[in-house]
Amino acid sequence: MMTVLWIVVVLVVAIICAAAGFLARKYLGEAKISSAEQAALKIRLDAQREAESIQREARVELKDEMHQLRTQTEAEVKERRQELTQLENRLLNREEGLDELQKDMARREQSVSDREAHYKKALEEVGAMQVEEQRQLEEISGMSKDQAAEILLKRTEDEVRHDMAKLVRSIEDEARHEGERRAKDILSICIQRNAASHVADTTVSVVPLPSDDMKGRIIGREGRNVRTLENLTGVDFIIDDTPEAVVLSGFDTVRREIARLTLSKLVADGRIHPAKIEEMYSKAREEVEKQIQDAGEQAVLDANVHGVAPELLRLLGRLKFRTSYGQNVLMHSLEVAHLAGLMANELGVNAKLAKRAGLLHDLGKAVDHEVEGSHAAIGGNLARRYGESEAVAHIIEAHHNEVEPTTVEAVLVAAGDAVSGARPGARRETLETYIKRLESLERIAESKPGVEKCYAIQAGREIRVLVKPDEIDDSAAALLCREIAKEIEQELDYPGTIRVTVIRESRAVEYAK
Repeated sequence: MMTVLWIVVVLVVAIICAAAGFLARKYLGEAKISSAEQAALKIRLDAQREAESIQREARVELKDEMHQLRTQTEAEVKERRQELTQLENRLLNREEGLDELQKDMARREQSVSDREAHYKKALEEVGAMQVEEQRQLEEISGMSKDQAAEILLKRTEDEVRHDMAKLVRSIEDEARHEGERRAKDILSICIQRNAASHVADTTVSVVPLPSDDMKGRIIGREGRNVRTLENLTGVDFIIDDTPEAVVLSGFDTVRREIARLTLSKLVADGRIHPAKIEEMYSKAREEVEKQIQDAGEQAVLDANVHGVAPELLRLLGRLKFRTSYGQNVLMHSLEVAHLAGLMANELGVNAKLAKRAGLLHDLGKAVDHEVEGSHAAIGGNLARRYGESEAVAHIIEAHHNEVEPTTVEAVLVAAGDAVSGARPGARRETLETYIKRLESLERIAESKPGVEKCYAIQAGREIRVLVKPDEIDDSAAALLCREIAKEIEQELDYPGTIRVTVIRESRAVEYAK
Protein backbone atom coordinates (compact mmCIF):
# COMPACT_ATOMS: atom_id res chain seq x y z
CA MET A 1 0.00 0.00 0.00
CA MET A 2 2.83 2.25 0.81
CA THR A 3 4.55 1.39 -2.44
CA VAL A 4 1.55 2.43 -4.45
CA LEU A 5 1.32 5.64 -2.51
CA TRP A 6 4.98 6.40 -3.25
CA ILE A 7 4.48 5.74 -6.87
CA VAL A 8 1.51 8.08 -7.01
CA VAL A 9 3.47 10.76 -5.20
CA VAL A 10 6.38 10.36 -7.60
CA LEU A 11 4.10 10.60 -10.59
CA VAL A 12 2.45 13.76 -9.26
CA VAL A 13 5.83 15.32 -8.60
CA ALA A 14 7.01 14.41 -12.08
CA ILE A 15 3.94 15.93 -13.66
CA ILE A 16 4.40 19.12 -11.68
CA CYS A 17 8.05 19.35 -12.68
CA ALA A 18 7.22 18.79 -16.30
CA ALA A 19 4.59 21.51 -16.23
CA ALA A 20 6.94 23.89 -14.53
CA GLY A 21 9.69 23.15 -17.13
CA PHE A 22 7.26 23.70 -19.98
CA LEU A 23 6.12 27.02 -18.59
CA ALA A 24 9.68 28.12 -17.97
CA ARG A 25 10.77 27.17 -21.55
CA LYS A 26 7.79 28.99 -23.00
CA TYR A 27 8.60 32.10 -21.08
CA LEU A 28 12.24 32.02 -22.09
CA GLY A 29 11.30 31.49 -25.77
CA GLU A 30 8.91 34.41 -25.81
CA ALA A 31 11.60 36.57 -24.24
CA LYS A 32 14.13 35.56 -26.91
CA ILE A 33 11.62 36.21 -29.67
CA SER A 34 10.86 39.65 -28.37
CA SER A 35 14.57 40.41 -28.07
CA ALA A 36 15.19 39.21 -31.67
CA GLU A 37 12.35 41.30 -33.00
CA GLN A 38 13.75 44.40 -31.32
CA ALA A 39 17.21 43.64 -32.78
CA ALA A 40 15.77 43.13 -36.26
CA LEU A 41 13.86 46.37 -36.03
CA LYS A 42 17.00 48.17 -35.02
CA ILE A 43 18.95 46.64 -37.93
CA ARG A 44 16.20 47.61 -40.37
CA LEU A 45 16.19 51.18 -39.15
CA ASP A 46 19.97 51.34 -39.39
CA ALA A 47 19.85 49.95 -42.94
CA GLN A 48 17.23 52.49 -43.97
CA ARG A 49 19.30 55.33 -42.59
CA GLU A 50 22.44 53.99 -44.36
CA ALA A 51 20.57 53.56 -47.65
CA GLU A 52 19.26 57.07 -47.49
CA SER A 53 22.78 58.32 -46.82
CA ILE A 54 24.16 56.34 -49.79
CA GLN A 55 21.38 57.68 -52.03
CA ARG A 56 22.18 61.23 -51.04
CA GLU A 57 25.88 60.68 -51.76
CA ALA A 58 25.08 59.01 -55.12
CA ARG A 59 22.86 61.92 -56.13
CA VAL A 60 25.66 64.34 -55.31
CA GLU A 61 28.25 62.31 -57.28
CA LEU A 62 25.86 61.94 -60.24
CA LYS A 63 25.27 65.67 -60.31
CA ASP A 64 29.02 66.28 -60.30
CA GLU A 65 29.62 63.77 -63.12
CA MET A 66 26.77 65.21 -65.19
CA HIS A 67 28.19 68.67 -64.73
CA GLN A 68 31.66 67.53 -65.84
CA LEU A 69 30.23 65.62 -68.81
CA ARG A 70 28.15 68.67 -69.84
CA THR A 71 31.29 70.81 -69.65
CA GLN A 72 33.35 68.38 -71.74
CA THR A 73 30.58 67.98 -74.31
CA GLU A 74 30.22 71.73 -74.70
CA ALA A 75 34.02 72.00 -75.20
CA GLU A 76 34.06 69.24 -77.83
CA VAL A 77 31.09 70.76 -79.66
CA LYS A 78 32.83 74.11 -79.66
CA GLU A 79 36.02 72.51 -81.03
CA ARG A 80 34.08 70.63 -83.74
CA ARG A 81 32.32 73.85 -84.74
CA GLN A 82 35.69 75.52 -85.14
CA GLU A 83 36.96 72.59 -87.33
CA LEU A 84 33.81 72.75 -89.46
CA THR A 85 34.32 76.44 -89.89
CA GLN A 86 37.88 75.87 -91.05
CA LEU A 87 36.76 73.13 -93.47
CA GLU A 88 34.10 75.40 -94.90
CA ASN A 89 36.74 78.06 -95.45
CA ARG A 90 39.02 75.56 -97.20
CA LEU A 91 36.21 74.33 -99.44
CA LEU A 92 35.39 77.86 -100.38
CA ASN A 93 39.04 78.46 -101.29
CA ARG A 94 39.16 75.22 -103.34
CA GLU A 95 35.99 76.09 -105.20
CA GLU A 96 37.52 79.40 -106.12
CA GLY A 97 40.71 77.55 -107.29
CA LEU A 98 38.64 75.12 -109.34
CA ASP A 99 36.87 77.93 -111.04
CA GLU A 100 40.23 79.41 -111.98
CA LEU A 101 41.48 75.98 -113.15
CA GLN A 102 38.39 75.45 -115.29
CA LYS A 103 38.91 78.79 -116.90
CA ASP A 104 42.59 77.93 -117.55
CA MET A 105 41.61 74.52 -119.03
CA ALA A 106 39.12 76.16 -121.30
CA ARG A 107 41.82 78.51 -122.55
CA ARG A 108 44.22 75.57 -123.12
CA GLU A 109 41.58 73.54 -124.95
CA GLN A 110 40.98 76.42 -127.26
CA SER A 111 44.73 76.70 -127.87
CA VAL A 112 45.00 72.93 -128.58
CA SER A 113 42.09 73.12 -131.01
CA ASP A 114 43.75 75.97 -132.82
CA ARG A 115 47.06 74.05 -133.03
CA GLU A 116 45.30 70.87 -134.19
CA ALA A 117 43.61 72.76 -136.97
CA HIS A 118 46.98 74.25 -137.92
CA TYR A 119 48.68 70.82 -137.93
CA LYS A 120 45.90 69.27 -140.00
CA LYS A 121 46.30 71.99 -142.52
CA ALA A 122 50.09 71.47 -142.56
CA LEU A 123 49.66 67.69 -142.97
CA GLU A 124 47.30 68.18 -145.84
CA GLU A 125 49.83 70.43 -147.50
CA VAL A 126 52.65 67.87 -146.90
CA GLY A 127 50.45 65.05 -148.25
CA ALA A 128 49.68 67.04 -151.34
CA MET A 129 53.40 67.75 -151.78
CA GLN A 130 54.26 64.01 -151.37
CA VAL A 131 51.61 63.01 -153.90
CA GLU A 132 52.97 65.59 -156.31
CA GLU A 133 56.56 64.45 -155.64
CA GLN A 134 55.59 60.77 -156.15
CA ARG A 135 53.78 61.68 -159.37
CA GLN A 136 56.85 63.53 -160.63
CA LEU A 137 59.16 60.59 -159.63
CA GLU A 138 56.90 58.09 -161.43
CA GLU A 139 56.91 60.31 -164.52
CA ILE A 140 60.73 60.58 -164.42
CA SER A 141 61.46 56.85 -163.66
CA GLY A 142 58.62 55.36 -165.64
CA MET A 143 57.76 53.02 -162.68
CA SER A 144 54.97 52.90 -160.15
CA LYS A 145 55.54 53.04 -156.37
CA ASP A 146 55.02 49.28 -155.93
CA GLN A 147 57.43 48.48 -158.76
CA ALA A 148 60.12 50.74 -157.30
CA ALA A 149 59.64 49.22 -153.83
CA GLU A 150 59.86 45.70 -155.27
CA ILE A 151 63.11 46.51 -157.11
CA LEU A 152 64.61 48.11 -153.99
CA LEU A 153 63.63 45.16 -151.79
CA LYS A 154 65.00 42.64 -154.28
CA ARG A 155 68.29 44.49 -154.55
CA THR A 156 68.57 44.61 -150.75
CA GLU A 157 67.66 40.92 -150.48
CA ASP A 158 70.31 39.95 -153.07
CA GLU A 159 72.98 41.91 -151.21
CA VAL A 160 72.00 40.32 -147.89
CA ARG A 161 71.95 36.82 -149.41
CA HIS A 162 75.37 37.40 -150.93
CA ASP A 163 76.81 38.52 -147.61
CA MET A 164 75.18 35.57 -145.84
CA ALA A 165 76.58 33.12 -148.38
CA LYS A 166 80.10 34.48 -147.91
CA LEU A 167 79.77 34.31 -144.13
CA VAL A 168 78.37 30.76 -144.22
CA ARG A 169 81.10 29.62 -146.59
CA SER A 170 83.77 31.17 -144.37
CA ILE A 171 82.35 29.48 -141.27
CA GLU A 172 82.05 26.13 -143.07
CA ASP A 173 85.66 26.30 -144.29
CA GLU A 174 86.91 27.21 -140.83
CA ALA A 175 84.86 24.44 -139.20
CA ARG A 176 86.01 21.90 -141.82
CA HIS A 177 89.69 22.75 -141.34
CA GLU A 178 89.38 22.66 -137.56
CA GLY A 179 87.41 19.40 -137.71
CA GLU A 180 89.98 17.73 -139.94
CA ARG A 181 92.83 18.83 -137.70
CA ARG A 182 91.03 17.71 -134.56
CA ALA A 183 90.03 14.38 -136.12
CA LYS A 184 93.62 13.66 -137.16
CA ASP A 185 94.87 14.46 -133.68
CA ILE A 186 92.29 12.21 -132.05
CA LEU A 187 92.95 9.33 -134.45
CA SER A 188 96.71 9.53 -134.01
CA ILE A 189 96.39 9.64 -130.21
CA CYS A 190 93.97 6.70 -130.09
CA ILE A 191 96.01 4.58 -132.52
CA GLN A 192 99.18 5.17 -130.52
CA ARG A 193 97.43 4.31 -127.25
CA ASN A 194 96.02 1.09 -128.70
CA ALA A 195 98.92 -0.49 -130.56
CA ALA A 196 98.19 -4.09 -131.55
CA SER A 197 100.11 -6.82 -133.31
CA HIS A 198 98.45 -8.75 -136.11
CA VAL A 199 98.95 -12.25 -137.43
CA ALA A 200 96.99 -13.26 -140.49
CA ASP A 201 95.07 -16.50 -140.07
CA THR A 202 95.09 -19.06 -142.85
CA THR A 203 92.49 -21.50 -144.06
CA VAL A 204 94.53 -24.62 -143.33
CA SER A 205 95.73 -26.39 -140.15
CA VAL A 206 98.60 -28.81 -139.81
CA VAL A 207 98.52 -31.77 -137.41
CA PRO A 208 101.98 -33.21 -136.66
CA LEU A 209 102.36 -37.01 -136.65
CA PRO A 210 104.87 -39.08 -134.66
CA SER A 211 105.79 -40.98 -137.85
CA ASP A 212 104.68 -41.47 -141.43
CA ASP A 213 103.34 -44.91 -140.48
CA MET A 214 100.46 -43.13 -138.74
CA LYS A 215 99.18 -41.88 -142.14
CA GLY A 216 98.15 -45.38 -143.15
CA ARG A 217 96.26 -45.88 -139.91
CA ILE A 218 94.50 -42.55 -140.40
CA ILE A 219 93.44 -43.55 -143.92
CA GLY A 220 92.27 -46.99 -142.72
CA ARG A 221 91.23 -50.00 -144.71
CA GLU A 222 89.96 -48.82 -148.11
CA GLY A 223 89.95 -45.25 -146.73
CA ARG A 224 87.12 -45.79 -144.25
CA ASN A 225 88.79 -43.86 -141.42
CA VAL A 226 89.56 -40.75 -143.44
CA ARG A 227 86.06 -40.83 -144.99
CA THR A 228 84.54 -41.01 -141.51
CA LEU A 229 86.68 -38.08 -140.39
CA GLU A 230 85.72 -35.95 -143.39
CA ASN A 231 82.01 -36.80 -143.11
CA LEU A 232 81.88 -35.97 -139.39
CA THR A 233 83.94 -32.78 -139.47
CA GLY A 234 83.17 -31.40 -142.93
CA VAL A 235 86.89 -30.68 -143.42
CA ASP A 236 89.24 -31.98 -146.12
CA PHE A 237 92.07 -34.19 -144.78
CA ILE A 238 95.06 -33.86 -147.11
CA ILE A 239 97.41 -36.78 -146.58
CA ASP A 240 100.24 -36.38 -149.08
CA ASP A 241 104.03 -36.48 -149.17
CA THR A 242 104.38 -33.87 -146.41
CA PRO A 243 106.61 -35.62 -143.89
CA GLU A 244 105.02 -36.46 -140.54
CA ALA A 245 102.05 -34.10 -140.98
CA VAL A 246 98.44 -34.06 -142.11
CA VAL A 247 96.98 -30.88 -143.57
CA LEU A 248 93.37 -29.93 -142.75
CA SER A 249 91.71 -27.57 -145.21
CA GLY A 250 88.43 -25.72 -144.71
CA PHE A 251 87.05 -22.19 -144.54
CA ASP A 252 84.92 -22.86 -141.44
CA THR A 253 87.50 -22.40 -138.69
CA VAL A 254 85.24 -23.92 -136.01
CA ARG A 255 84.93 -27.15 -137.95
CA ARG A 256 88.64 -27.10 -138.75
CA GLU A 257 89.50 -26.68 -135.05
CA ILE A 258 87.18 -29.57 -134.10
CA ALA A 259 88.82 -31.72 -136.80
CA ARG A 260 92.32 -30.79 -135.57
CA LEU A 261 91.48 -31.69 -131.98
CA THR A 262 89.82 -34.94 -133.08
CA LEU A 263 92.83 -36.02 -135.10
CA SER A 264 95.26 -34.99 -132.33
CA LYS A 265 93.34 -37.07 -129.79
CA LEU A 266 93.23 -40.06 -132.15
CA VAL A 267 96.96 -39.86 -132.80
CA ALA A 268 97.67 -39.61 -129.06
CA ASP A 269 95.36 -42.56 -128.30
CA GLY A 270 96.69 -44.71 -131.14
CA ARG A 271 93.40 -46.53 -131.73
CA ILE A 272 91.85 -45.26 -134.96
CA HIS A 273 88.58 -46.80 -136.16
CA PRO A 274 85.12 -45.36 -136.93
CA ALA A 275 83.69 -45.88 -133.44
CA LYS A 276 86.73 -44.27 -131.79
CA ILE A 277 86.63 -41.44 -134.32
CA GLU A 278 83.02 -40.63 -133.37
CA GLU A 279 83.91 -40.71 -129.67
CA MET A 280 86.89 -38.38 -130.09
CA TYR A 281 84.85 -36.13 -132.36
CA SER A 282 82.21 -35.68 -129.61
CA LYS A 283 84.88 -34.82 -127.03
CA ALA A 284 86.60 -32.37 -129.39
CA ARG A 285 83.31 -30.64 -130.19
CA GLU A 286 82.58 -30.21 -126.47
CA GLU A 287 86.04 -28.75 -125.92
CA VAL A 288 85.62 -26.28 -128.79
CA GLU A 289 82.19 -25.22 -127.45
CA LYS A 290 83.84 -24.61 -124.08
CA GLN A 291 86.59 -22.58 -125.79
CA ILE A 292 83.93 -20.52 -127.59
CA GLN A 293 82.14 -19.74 -124.31
CA ASP A 294 85.41 -18.88 -122.55
CA ALA A 295 86.53 -16.67 -125.46
CA GLY A 296 83.27 -14.69 -125.36
CA GLU A 297 83.47 -14.17 -121.61
CA GLN A 298 87.14 -13.15 -121.82
CA ALA A 299 86.41 -10.67 -124.63
CA VAL A 300 83.70 -9.02 -122.52
CA LEU A 301 86.11 -8.77 -119.57
CA ASP A 302 88.90 -7.36 -121.75
CA ALA A 303 86.58 -4.70 -123.19
CA ASN A 304 85.08 -3.93 -119.74
CA VAL A 305 81.54 -4.38 -121.08
CA HIS A 306 78.88 -5.67 -118.71
CA GLY A 307 75.40 -7.18 -118.98
CA VAL A 308 75.84 -8.99 -122.30
CA ALA A 309 73.29 -11.77 -122.89
CA PRO A 310 74.64 -15.36 -122.76
CA GLU A 311 73.56 -15.94 -126.39
CA LEU A 312 75.63 -12.94 -127.51
CA LEU A 313 78.62 -14.19 -125.46
CA ARG A 314 78.53 -17.46 -127.38
CA LEU A 315 78.32 -15.64 -130.72
CA LEU A 316 81.26 -13.45 -129.69
CA GLY A 317 83.27 -16.56 -128.84
CA ARG A 318 82.57 -17.99 -132.31
CA LEU A 319 84.31 -14.95 -133.78
CA LYS A 320 87.57 -16.32 -132.34
CA PHE A 321 87.41 -18.94 -135.08
CA ARG A 322 86.23 -16.49 -137.78
CA THR A 323 88.56 -14.51 -140.04
CA SER A 324 87.96 -11.57 -142.36
CA TYR A 325 90.57 -11.35 -145.10
CA GLY A 326 92.89 -13.26 -142.78
CA GLN A 327 92.24 -10.99 -139.75
CA ASN A 328 90.86 -12.65 -136.62
CA VAL A 329 87.40 -11.12 -136.14
CA LEU A 330 87.32 -11.36 -132.34
CA MET A 331 90.67 -9.58 -131.98
CA HIS A 332 89.49 -7.04 -134.55
CA SER A 333 86.27 -6.46 -132.53
CA LEU A 334 88.24 -5.91 -129.32
CA GLU A 335 90.52 -3.44 -131.09
CA VAL A 336 87.52 -1.54 -132.52
CA ALA A 337 85.96 -1.40 -129.04
CA HIS A 338 89.14 0.10 -127.57
CA LEU A 339 89.59 2.58 -130.44
CA ALA A 340 85.96 3.73 -130.36
CA GLY A 341 86.07 4.11 -126.56
CA LEU A 342 89.26 6.18 -126.70
CA MET A 343 87.90 8.45 -129.42
CA ALA A 344 84.62 8.88 -127.53
CA ASN A 345 86.53 9.92 -124.41
CA GLU A 346 88.52 12.47 -126.43
CA LEU A 347 85.30 13.95 -127.84
CA GLY A 348 83.37 13.80 -124.56
CA VAL A 349 80.55 11.54 -125.82
CA ASN A 350 79.21 8.23 -124.48
CA ALA A 351 82.35 6.06 -124.29
CA LYS A 352 80.50 3.07 -122.77
CA LEU A 353 78.04 2.97 -125.67
CA ALA A 354 80.84 3.30 -128.26
CA LYS A 355 82.90 0.54 -126.64
CA ARG A 356 79.91 -1.82 -126.31
CA ALA A 357 78.81 -1.31 -129.91
CA GLY A 358 82.43 -1.61 -131.11
CA LEU A 359 82.76 -5.01 -129.44
CA LEU A 360 79.49 -6.25 -130.98
CA HIS A 361 79.74 -4.54 -134.39
CA ASP A 362 80.80 -7.71 -136.32
CA LEU A 363 78.43 -10.01 -134.43
CA GLY A 364 76.66 -10.92 -137.67
CA LYS A 365 79.82 -12.59 -139.02
CA ALA A 366 79.30 -15.43 -136.52
CA VAL A 367 76.18 -16.55 -138.41
CA ASP A 368 76.39 -14.83 -141.81
CA HIS A 369 77.00 -18.22 -143.48
CA GLU A 370 73.69 -19.41 -141.99
CA VAL A 371 71.49 -16.29 -142.41
CA GLU A 372 70.96 -14.28 -145.59
CA GLY A 373 71.88 -10.61 -145.60
CA SER A 374 74.86 -8.43 -144.79
CA HIS A 375 76.65 -9.06 -141.52
CA ALA A 376 75.81 -5.50 -140.36
CA ALA A 377 72.05 -6.02 -140.77
CA ILE A 378 72.25 -9.51 -139.24
CA GLY A 379 74.21 -8.16 -136.26
CA GLY A 380 71.68 -5.38 -135.66
CA ASN A 381 68.80 -7.86 -135.63
CA LEU A 382 70.67 -10.18 -133.25
CA ALA A 383 71.41 -7.30 -130.88
CA ARG A 384 67.73 -6.34 -130.73
CA ARG A 385 66.65 -9.95 -130.28
CA TYR A 386 68.90 -10.49 -127.26
CA GLY A 387 68.10 -7.30 -125.35
CA GLU A 388 70.59 -4.71 -126.57
CA SER A 389 69.42 -1.10 -126.86
CA GLU A 390 68.27 0.47 -130.10
CA ALA A 391 71.34 2.75 -130.03
CA VAL A 392 73.68 -0.28 -130.07
CA ALA A 393 71.66 -1.96 -132.84
CA HIS A 394 71.77 1.22 -134.96
CA ILE A 395 75.54 1.53 -134.57
CA ILE A 396 76.01 -2.10 -135.66
CA GLU A 397 73.83 -1.57 -138.74
CA ALA A 398 75.56 1.70 -139.67
CA HIS A 399 79.23 0.75 -139.32
CA HIS A 400 79.51 0.11 -143.09
CA ASN A 401 77.17 3.00 -144.05
CA GLU A 402 74.44 0.59 -145.14
CA VAL A 403 72.29 2.66 -142.79
CA GLU A 404 72.96 6.39 -142.46
CA PRO A 405 74.62 6.97 -139.04
CA THR A 406 72.64 9.35 -136.84
CA THR A 407 74.86 9.46 -133.73
CA VAL A 408 78.45 10.45 -133.03
CA GLU A 409 79.09 7.00 -131.53
CA ALA A 410 78.04 5.33 -134.80
CA VAL A 411 80.58 7.41 -136.73
CA LEU A 412 83.30 6.59 -134.18
CA VAL A 413 82.69 2.83 -134.41
CA ALA A 414 82.82 3.02 -138.21
CA ALA A 415 86.09 4.96 -137.97
CA GLY A 416 87.51 2.43 -135.50
CA ASP A 417 86.52 -0.43 -137.81
CA ALA A 418 88.27 1.24 -140.75
CA VAL A 419 91.42 1.99 -138.69
CA SER A 420 91.64 -1.58 -137.37
CA GLY A 421 91.20 -3.09 -140.82
CA ALA A 422 93.56 -0.60 -142.45
CA ARG A 423 96.54 -1.24 -140.17
CA PRO A 424 99.42 -2.68 -142.21
CA GLY A 425 99.54 -6.41 -141.60
CA ALA A 426 96.00 -6.61 -140.25
CA ARG A 427 94.58 -8.14 -143.41
CA ARG A 428 96.08 -10.80 -145.61
CA GLU A 429 97.93 -8.28 -147.73
CA THR A 430 101.44 -6.89 -147.62
CA LEU A 431 101.82 -3.15 -147.20
CA GLU A 432 103.00 -2.77 -150.80
CA THR A 433 100.04 -4.73 -152.16
CA TYR A 434 97.63 -2.76 -150.00
CA ILE A 435 98.99 0.59 -151.17
CA LYS A 436 99.05 -0.53 -154.80
CA ARG A 437 95.41 -1.59 -154.58
CA LEU A 438 94.39 1.82 -153.19
CA GLU A 439 96.42 3.60 -155.88
CA SER A 440 94.85 1.43 -158.59
CA LEU A 441 91.37 2.26 -157.34
CA GLU A 442 92.07 5.99 -157.45
CA ARG A 443 93.82 5.68 -160.83
CA ILE A 444 90.82 3.97 -162.43
CA ALA A 445 88.47 6.68 -161.17
CA GLU A 446 90.77 9.58 -162.09
CA SER A 447 91.12 8.30 -165.67
CA LYS A 448 87.46 9.05 -166.38
CA PRO A 449 86.60 12.42 -167.95
CA GLY A 450 84.81 14.88 -165.71
CA VAL A 451 86.29 13.49 -162.48
CA GLU A 452 87.61 16.22 -160.15
CA LYS A 453 88.82 14.20 -157.13
CA CYS A 454 88.59 10.67 -155.77
CA TYR A 455 89.37 9.04 -152.44
CA ALA A 456 89.79 5.37 -151.49
CA ILE A 457 88.40 4.91 -147.97
CA GLN A 458 87.29 2.14 -145.60
CA ALA A 459 90.60 0.31 -146.06
CA GLY A 460 90.00 0.06 -149.80
CA ARG A 461 86.43 -1.22 -149.46
CA GLU A 462 84.91 2.02 -150.80
CA ILE A 463 85.92 4.71 -153.29
CA ARG A 464 84.24 8.09 -153.45
CA VAL A 465 84.43 10.07 -156.69
CA LEU A 466 83.71 13.82 -156.92
CA VAL A 467 82.80 14.98 -160.44
CA LYS A 468 82.65 18.44 -162.05
CA PRO A 469 78.99 19.51 -162.00
CA ASP A 470 79.27 21.60 -165.15
CA GLU A 471 80.54 18.59 -167.16
CA ILE A 472 78.66 15.67 -165.59
CA ASP A 473 74.90 15.79 -164.97
CA ASP A 474 72.92 13.42 -162.75
CA SER A 475 72.32 10.82 -165.47
CA ALA A 476 75.97 10.86 -166.53
CA ALA A 477 77.00 10.47 -162.87
CA ALA A 478 74.99 7.24 -162.57
CA LEU A 479 76.54 5.93 -165.79
CA LEU A 480 80.05 6.89 -164.63
CA CYS A 481 79.52 5.02 -161.35
CA ARG A 482 78.62 1.85 -163.22
CA GLU A 483 81.60 2.20 -165.60
CA ILE A 484 84.07 2.58 -162.71
CA ALA A 485 82.63 -0.48 -160.91
CA LYS A 486 82.89 -2.60 -164.09
CA GLU A 487 86.49 -1.54 -164.72
CA ILE A 488 87.47 -2.33 -161.12
CA GLU A 489 85.99 -5.82 -161.50
CA GLN A 490 87.95 -6.39 -164.72
CA GLU A 491 91.36 -5.01 -163.68
CA LEU A 492 91.77 -5.65 -159.94
CA ASP A 493 91.90 -8.70 -157.68
CA TYR A 494 90.49 -7.93 -154.25
CA PRO A 495 88.72 -9.70 -151.39
CA GLY A 496 85.04 -9.02 -150.76
CA THR A 497 83.28 -6.10 -152.42
CA ILE A 498 84.18 -2.46 -153.16
CA ARG A 499 81.54 0.24 -152.95
CA VAL A 500 81.69 3.00 -155.61
CA THR A 501 80.05 6.35 -154.75
CA VAL A 502 79.89 9.22 -157.26
CA ILE A 503 79.15 12.67 -155.81
CA ARG A 504 77.99 15.60 -157.93
CA GLU A 505 78.02 18.92 -156.05
CA SER A 506 77.13 22.38 -157.38
CA ARG A 507 78.95 25.35 -155.87
CA ALA A 508 78.72 29.13 -156.25
CA VAL A 509 81.93 31.13 -155.69
CA GLU A 510 82.31 34.91 -155.90
CA TYR A 511 85.15 37.24 -154.95
CA ALA A 512 84.81 40.87 -153.88
CA LYS A 513 87.50 43.15 -155.33
